[in-house]
Amino acid sequence: MNSHPTSSPPKTTGLLSAIVVVAALGYFVDIYDLILFSIVRVESLNELGITAKEAVTNQGLYLINMQMGGMLLGGVLWGILGDKKGRLSVLFGSILIYSLANIANGFVQSVEQYAWLRLIAGIGLAGELGAGITLVSETLPKEKRGYGTMIVATVGVSGAMLAYWVGAKFGWRNAYFVGGGLGLALLALRVGVYESGMFEQTKKSDVERGNFFALFTNRARLARYAKCLLIGVPLWFVVGILITLAPEFGAELGITGPVTAGLGVFWCYFGLVFGDFASGTLSQVLRSRNRALQLFLVFCGLMVAVYLFALKGATPTIFYVACFVLGISVGFWALFVTVAAEQFGTNLRATVATTAPNFARGSVIVLVPLFQALRGPLGLLGSAAVLGLVSLVVAFWAVSTLPESFGKDLDFVEE
Repeated sequence: MNSHPTSSPPKTTGLLSAIVVVAALGYFVDIYDLILFSIVRVESLNELGITAKEAVTNQGLYLINMQMGGMLLGGVLWGILGDKKGRLSVLFGSILIYSLANIANGFVQSVEQYAWLRLIAGIGLAGELGAGITLVSETLPKEKRGYGTMIVATVGVSGAMLAYWVGAKFGWRNAYFVGGGLGLALLALRVGVYESGMFEQTKKSDVERGNFFALFTNRARLARYAKCLLIGVPLWFVVGILITLAPEFGAELGITGPVTAGLGVFWCYFGLVFGDFASGTLSQVLRSRNRALQLFLVFCGLMVAVYLFALKGATPTIFYVACFVLGISVGFWALFVTVAAEQFGTNLRATVATTAPNFARGSVIVLVPLFQALRGPLGLLGSAAVLGLVSLVVAFWAVSTLPESFGKDLDFVEE
């Protein structure tokens, strides 16, 4: 059940306000650090003494799982704190933790050290996007918030391209140092960013805030929450399996030249820049978040099929073009988080907007063992095809059964 506060409406801000700029730059550094491991996986593991092809794949998946496990823990932690203590404390606290963890990552001497620091970095990385999207959604006028979150996403995902360039130019250890330094520099931009007025109003009331378990005590609320989580799974199937394991897929497809994970990530995230811009704009033009998401999920399904079954014997250039277009097709990440934020009241909004993307990212922990289990009987391509089909069909169903949230007044609480 929802109810509207009786206090005066909270103040709003403009599209290029300090809040939007800081949220966008925060997500830029977040994506740089989040995706950096996928870019430097092979080089860093080789330097740590892991050189056998199968061992590089298995240890790489282990480290990804540690990072994603940290994001699952951090998603719950930062989400609760965002609703109890405020959006700003999460925005800057998460940046501080992942920046320090990534600086430390540049000094690792063993896979175990690497794994624990990816866990800590994952905890830190879990907070920035949800807090930023919540803050932007609550401070922009309702008819403009889709454009605001589009700016955050479009600027943010380009961080992956910087990660590739820095990793290629300066080596994997220096790439971690740069990521940590960028995060610490971003903390200086705290000046001029203010807390959400909706949160401040709710804070003055006696309504319970940040109760994660309240998402599970009401059947309708739980259904809304579960559907929000499921929408984001296809993106992490694409990034966590298809793109991260681009060298393995390239070999299986008989690509005529070498394929690197770094270039696969670069081109996928370059596509994501355009995809996030297009999906955010489309949701505003269509005046419907759900229809925009449905169109992108269909597009994603077509591109997964192309990636797996239409590239046999292709050149590396054609393969990377497919990675780029595949990136466009999953460029609905910020739109997905925006929908999650718009579905819930102010007292649970940060909890949902922070846990939803991290549980979606964390789905890699489930997808990877399923992928490995199916790989035996179905092969690399067959296993990926089955997982892709299931995740896309479930996500399409989830979008189609969620209430439309475009233009929704967000000044309400969950009771």
